[in-house]
Amino acid sequence: MKFGLLKKLLATALIGASLTAVAAHAEDLLDQVKQRDTLRIGLEGTFPPFNSKAPSGELIGYDVDIAKAVAAKLGVKPEFVTTEWSGIIAGLQAGKFDVIVNQVGITDARKQTLDFSQPYTYSAAQLIQRKNDTRQFNSLEDLKGKKLGVGLGTNYMDMAKAVPGIDVKTYPGAPEYLRDLAAGRLDAALNDRLMLAYLLKNSNLPLRTGANVGPGNPSGIPFRKGNPKFAQAIDDAMTQLEADGTFTKISDKWFGIDVSKPIK
Repeated sequence: MKFGLLKKLLATALIGASLTAVAAHAEDLLDQVKQRDTLRIGLEGTFPPFNSKAPSGELIGYDVDIAKAVAAKLGVKPEFVTTEWSGIIAGLQAGKFDVIVNQVGITDARKQTLDFSQPYTYSAAQLIQRKNDTRQFNSLEDLKGKKLGVGLGTNYMDMAKAVPGIDVKTYPGAPEYLRDLAAGRLDAALNDRLMLAYLLKNSNLPLRTGANVGPGNPSGIPFRKGNPKFAQAIDDAMTQLEADGTFTKISDKWFGIDVSKPIK
């Protein structure tokens, strides 16, 4: 009888432990963030003017300021986790951070596996060419049979590969493909129009901006699905930051225009 009682006690304990594990797994991300008192934010840290390190080592940039403002609205401290772009989505899905604030384009493909905040940046793709290149590429279709440099895993890679006939070359980041473009190993490159002026100013390479291509694309803050309380809290925070002019102020600081509004 004692043995039977012991078995019942063990079974009850195991059921209790299983229920606890299920409850912990089901805990909304907002509860975890509040308990930890930090919002863990994934970004590259090498993507100026959106996010990069100052000489002091401090992270600065448009995305950094946006992330700090969102964390403040949630009532927690921002904790930045720098990650290479090629692995940043996987890092989010693995729980290495709670959100990504790194100009992640809101696409149908990404929305199948991730939830997104409302947009906080609106931009468009723009071509880059050599200064002495007199050819005018007005669309991606004009680059069929040509070599086009893009960042690995970016929206621009997807855009380029969706057009048959373009020889798409992928790179870890902008510095690498800008060097190849300047050296004549590419016919053009593709990136965000908001950062091209910054890139070309600081690259000291003989390059120029080309045509805007494709529709404008919004960027938002992605996070893991299955967190309705967190989704509502993020939406409330973004709505407040839009209404009180914080987004406009941050945009003007980094770009001189309001990039948080759709392109007209």
